[in-house]
Amino acid sequence: MRIFRLFFALFLFAAAPLSAQAAPLTVFAAASLGSVLPKIGKLYTAKTNDKVIFSFAGSSVIAKQIDASGGADIYISADEAWMDYLQQDGRIEPQTRTNLLGNHLVLIAPKTSHVSIKIAPHFPLVQALHGGRLAVADTATVPAGRYAREALTNLDVWNSVSSHLAQAENVRIALAYVARGEAPLGIVYRTDAVIEPAVKIVGTFPDTSHKPIVYPAAIIKGARPGAKNFLAFLKTQGARKLFEKAGFIVLP
Repeated sequence: MRIFRLFFALFLFAAAPLSAQAAPLTVFAAASLGSVLPKIGKLYTAKTNDKVIFSFAGSSVIAKQIDASGGADIYISADEAWMDYLQQDGRIEPQTRTNLLGNHLVLIAPKTSHVSIKIAPHFPLVQALHGGRLAVADTATVPAGRYAREALTNLDVWNSVSSHLAQAENVRIALAYVARGEAPLGIVYRTDAVIEPAVKIVGTFPDTSHKPIVYPAAIIKGARPGAKNFLAFLKTQGARKLFEKAGFIVLP
């Protein structure tokens, strides 16, 4: 009987930390953050012992998912428009909304490509495709695609190239089209281009050709209490170093 009681006590002692452990935070974030946020999540867990899980997709896809059924504690978009969409629907805590990051828009080609092109008004983008298609994220809904369309429009190139697009669900898929040689050129964020060894940057779009690329973050209404801690952690020096190493512009 004493042995049984001893084993029972040891079982309760071992199980107690597990039962008291908080459920992981869930962060829904733009696909372009898919390489850096898991590293920041690991750093956060190492410092706090609190786990974070991530779901990455086009900002539009995850915003609509949150609006329809929730499922997230924090949302990080690649533009302000989709954050506005959730705020207008009362899905975020507006006082927690903060602009985290910036980025640049670039034109990419496969690493083996010999294309040479200068981005400027009326630049010969269609001719540089040589009958192929320009890989972009969906230009109607996905931030990277909308930035691309705006830049091409302001450079007076959109009308000539709009019928030569290979539109993707998100920017990482557009990147993959070029990396696999399925598209001779593509438009992605600089941070996506630098992590893919199979592509190279052949030009950078002027920041004045499109709206500033801004990544806002906010806590979803009804989120777990720990969401505030992780959102604050994204502005710490440790997170900043990882964002900058990945090529993002850390906003004040």
